[in-house]
Amino acid sequence: MSRIFDRVMRCFHVTRQTISNWETGKNYPDVHSLLLLSNFFGITLDKLVRGDLKIMKKKIESVEIKKVERLFTLLTSLFVVMIVSAAPLIFLLKTPGIIIWGIIAAITILVSFKAERVKKDNDIQTYKEIMAFMNGETLDNISKAKEMGKKNYQKLIFTLGLAIFTFVIVVLIAKVLQSIL
Repeated sequence: MSRIFDRVMRCFHVTRQTISNWETGKNYPDVHSLLLLSNFFGITLDKLVRGDLKIMKKKIESVEIKKVERLFTLLTSLFVVMIVSAAPLIFLLKTPGIIIWGIIAAITILVSFKAERVKKDNDIQTYKEIMAFMNGETLDNISKAKEMGKKNYQKLIFTLGLAIFTFVIVVLIAKVLQSIL
């Protein structure tokens, strides 16, 4: 193995570190080096590159999945903060509390728009599709058609349920605060 390293280093004028970075996927050879590697190993460029494309695709998918997970965790946290902080901020701080809560609500709305854009970019709309995406899977066309059929009324029910839940939480917190004051 050491001989191959030495020959590659001499032929391509690269260091062991460069070759190690290629092997570990930290970076990839430039086009000129790819051509030299193709000739050196006696394989086509297509064969040489396609193996890396599969690895790169998996890496990109895992990065995208982590990005979606972080975004939805942030969105969930912001919704909880927005709901729980509404009554204390408004009743205790009055006008400044309303402004602070408005800022929290605006940030939550901006993050939710970002989440919708990510869902659109990755062609995911329903909870089932999101979970499949996060697990690195895809839904077949029949399942996807069924999910799309449910989408409209699911959004309506979810929105109404969230609005009622938020209203109940805010009223309960307001009653607790009124009894304390």
